[in-house]
Amino acid sequence: TGVQTCALPICFVLQQPIFIGASHKSDIASLPQLIALAKQKPNEITYAATGRGRLTHLTMEMLQARTGTKLQLVPYAGGPAQAMNDVMSGRVHLVLDAYAGLAAAIKGDLIKGLAHSSLERLPGLEAIPPVAETIPDFFVGAWTVMLAPSGTPDAFLRKVNTDLRRALEDPDLKAKFAANGAFVRHMTPEQVTAFVQSEQTTWRPILEQVAKEAQK
Repeated sequence: TGVQTCALPICFVLQQPIFIGASHKSDIASLPQLIALAKQKPNEITYAATGRGRLTHLTMEMLQARTGTKLQLVPYAGGPAQAMNDVMSGRVHLVLDAYAGLAAAIKGDLIKGLAHSSLERLPGLEAIPPVAETIPDFFVGAWTVMLAPSGTPDAFLRKVNTDLRRALEDPDLKAKFAANGAFVRHMTPEQVTAFVQSEQTTWRPILEQVAKEAQK
């Protein structure tokens, strides 16, 4: 991978998971209930996402692949505002976006925070379960890792990893990140390499399937 040959991993910095919101008019109260309904009514449950091929769309493609369900994508090229209106009115059942795009609606109880795509419950958002509690090891999100040039001494990598981990544990810093939907996640250099390799393996068949459907 690029991480192995062009640069050396130092640490994982932040993850930005995708959140799934549901219309109060949809009667979908949990992810297990959504999956059960989707199996009963293939292609009848709709979800709003900001365009085809973007992370919001791919998150639901992953969920469908892992659960054997089929939902109907409603793409919104103009951003989440119109999608949010349609979800709140009940015209669309679900909406996917980063937390920053859904936070106000979730906090204001305009939509239900159904689940998010991080592996564990998030600080300050403990009431919203991760998809991984229903579908083991399910993770989707934007992420940031720190890399060093190839040939950097291992001792330097370990030192920066330790120092950055200590810095990212600062409560004020974590709170500022969390307010924007970004969450600290610690990894060793070896874990970063394994993570990147896992992401490549996980996403390759999903992207191939999306490309195949786009050609139809």
